[in-house]
Amino acid sequence: MDLYRSCFLFPVWVRHMDDPIRDQRVSIRGLATVFGLAVRAGPQLLVPYGLAVVSQAAIPVTVAWLTKLALDRVAGGGSLTGVIVGFAVTALVAAVLPACERFLKNELERRIALLAQDRLFEVVERFVGIKRFEDPHFLDRLSLAHQSGGMTPGLVVSGVLAVARGLVTVTGFIGALMAVSRWLAVAVLAAAIPALLAEWQLSRKRAALMWRIGPLERREIFYRLLLTSVEAAKEIRLFGTGSYFRHRMSAERRSADAERRGMDVRELAVQVALGFISAAVTVACLGWTLLAAGQGRVTVGDVALLAGAVAGVQATVVLLINELMMAHQQLLAFSHYLAVTRSVPDLVVAAQPLKAGPLRTGIEFRGVWFRYSPDHPWALKDLSFTIPAGMSVALIGRNGAGKSTLVKLLCRLYDPDRGTILWDGIDVRDLDPASLRRRIGTVFQDYMQYDLTAAENIGIGDLGSDRQAIERAAARAGVHERLASLPSGYDTPLTRIFFGLSDGDGDGVVLSGGQWQRLALARALLRDQADLLVLDEPSSGLDAVAEVEIHTALRTHRSGLTSLLISHRLSAVRDADLLIVLEEGEVVERGDHSSLLAAKGVYARLFTLQANGYQDSSS
Repeated sequence: MDLYRSCFLFPVWVRHMDDPIRDQRVSIRGLATVFGLAVRAGPQLLVPYGLAVVSQAAIPVTVAWLTKLALDRVAGGGSLTGVIVGFAVTALVAAVLPACERFLKNELERRIALLAQDRLFEVVERFVGIKRFEDPHFLDRLSLAHQSGGMTPGLVVSGVLAVARGLVTVTGFIGALMAVSRWLAVAVLAAAIPALLAEWQLSRKRAALMWRIGPLERREIFYRLLLTSVEAAKEIRLFGTGSYFRHRMSAERRSADAERRGMDVRELAVQVALGFISAAVTVACLGWTLLAAGQGRVTVGDVALLAGAVAGVQATVVLLINELMMAHQQLLAFSHYLAVTRSVPDLVVAAQPLKAGPLRTGIEFRGVWFRYSPDHPWALKDLSFTIPAGMSVALIGRNGAGKSTLVKLLCRLYDPDRGTILWDGIDVRDLDPASLRRRIGTVFQDYMQYDLTAAENIGIGDLGSDRQAIERAAARAGVHERLASLPSGYDTPLTRIFFGLSDGDGDGVVLSGGQWQRLALARALLRDQADLLVLDEPSSGLDAVAEVEIHTALRTHRSGLTSLLISHRLSAVRDADLLIVLEEGEVVERGDHSSLLAAKGVYARLFTLQANGYQDSSS
């Protein structure tokens, strides 16, 4: 994975939070999905967790009433036995319930996060093509979906239950205030309205801030990865660019910090204003109560009850608002998860797709046009040719001629904008994509280097293959002896990222570029039953001797099989049965090596240039 792709793991998807109706709809849909996940993930945990949370809401109200009773009985000379028992039971419940709640909460959040992640990537797995994975906007949304899918459901469930707990607590305290004075209850509730409105607006601004500073954070991470990656270490030290990238990284951090500072100042101003309102209400309520107590209209216990109720209502309202805003903000972020999991298919699959059978007649491109988006030029233009079954066909052309694009269409990673691709006369769009791909063994020019063992790196080419099949494929690719000589043979990790517990070499081994290319070739050759072998620059990273060895082995392996070869080194493909020359997405020549040389066209010019280059270098 390159540095640019690594950076998409950080938020950058910018959205405008200026549509309250849309936000409300998103929140409702998200809330329904969240609790659906909670019910599926841990139904046996959700109910006891909810009971534990809500039961704690009665504790502060109970303590306030017990305090009132205790003071009144002390003043009146009544028995305190019942009050003491009440305090003991309440203290025991208050000590035990939080621990139970934390256990249930953590376990439920883990289960929800696992289920949400699995459902998200189950949807991603169903994407037939790769167009979305080449779209930076989708990658950013997928990153946010993964982040919110892992955190949001558990946080929202906890938030909703915390809101329920707060409502129970506030209701209890309001009942206590009503017992003393209904006007006090109204005043305390009225004082909570400004806090609710202010926190609601702050929540929206916090959500907008997160989307706004996303690009700054991603660029900062990009520079940090540059400064710490082994890929960039050589050039950074050679060109002396470390301080340049460090200053740019710091500039991005300063810009993001300035945005956060502005938000903090705004929050500070709001909180100070709300603090003045809260203090004024508290002083007014206590002043009235003390005057009433002096006049004998309320008891000493009532004073204690009211003081506890006013403080309890104000503190609980603040927590209640914070939980509401947190849940609202999380549900807005959860919209990315909903968007991905409800995505329409990127490529249309037939309702009852046909199974791709063994290739018997061949593959035909018939009038194929393709471009990556309406804003891009045509990568392929009216492309028509046939790959006969059992023959080797080579695609030749300069960079950008459309060779790799053609391979992507053949593997049905994209669909043509116009025209059709036929597998034994059947449009590939009518075939089951998985069955089609099982018929194809492919080595892409930008092959993957998995941070797995050597055996796993090859075995991915055909899951379920045994060790003997893996070693045979490695031998055909000319990499068996190298892999067998590793410290743990084929079980040696080909990475130093996940293995090794010290700063030294660790347990893994890093292969050279040419060795990785041979291993990628072995991955494709593992598919012994594949009808079509596609080799996109299979020897570009090899030296001259290794290249000859590989192509000799491939000629033996391809004998009698259908193969599609792509290489800039024309000496490697000159023995193909059919050579097809592409220029700017169009077929300009076709034939075998001898006929194309005799035609003295594009192929002859390219071949002569390469041949002269070798002769000049050896003279």
